[in-house]
Amino acid sequence: MIILKSGNEIEKMRAAGKVVAAALVELEASIVPGKTTTMELDCLAEAVLGRYGAIPSFKGYKAYPNAICIAVNEEVVHGIPGPRRLEEGDIVGIDVGAILDGYQADAAITVAVGRVSPEAEGLIRVTRGALFAGIRKARVGGRLTDISHAIQGYAEEHGFSVVRELVGHGIGRDMHEDPQVPNFGRPGRGPRLREGMTLAIEPMVNAGAYQIESLPDGWTIVTKDRSLSAHFEHTVAVTKDGPDILTLRPGETAG
Repeated sequence: MIILKSGNEIEKMRAAGKVVAAALVELEASIVPGKTTTMELDCLAEAVLGRYGAIPSFKGYKAYPNAICIAVNEEVVHGIPGPRRLEEGDIVGIDVGAILDGYQADAAITVAVGRVSPEAEGLIRVTRGALFAGIRKARVGGRLTDISHAIQGYAEEHGFSVVRELVGHGIGRDMHEDPQVPNFGRPGRGPRLREGMTLAIEPMVNAGAYQIESLPDGWTIVTKDRSLSAHFEHTVAVTKDGPDILTLRPGETAG
């Protein structure tokens, strides 16, 4: 069942989204090549959320142990923070969810650690572009897979592949609500997009093939061919005036 949100509920989600955005800004700024560990990022994220009176969406969800998810290089999503030190040339995906006043928001970025390869730079740029290509299709009257098709088309036009087995999702009082939002597919299918729908749109894009697999920790997803992967995500409300990004970071342009 797809839950449509009232204007008041969307504003509550926007408040949670501002907390998520603030956390992502601080996390990105704190990364020092050869020094920062993924656990230090996790601790900082939890402190930032607490400063705003929010709690992490992820910690305790299906027994997940940490506040945020960290994915480095060939890791796609759901990496568990730990002692790993981020090194020059790495790329790191940071996924943050927050609960504030009973409502949730979820967003992710992929960050270059120092100077990275041209392939890594391109992957980050294209994955972010694919996110906004999808967001632009989150319009009243469209179909859900219009978003999916736009993401896939943008990524593949630039020579990359989109993960098929993981999807975006509805979001609101619960972190995962209906509908699922695939990152590939033909346009014009799925539920009609209606005012009040709130979606976490999140392309996961690989430099190599789209196939993935899980590591023995039961959480971390990696590319099967161990190619680089990037992940971007925003929480978006479908409104009569077009897509409204609830997790936009200060200074971030919507496109």
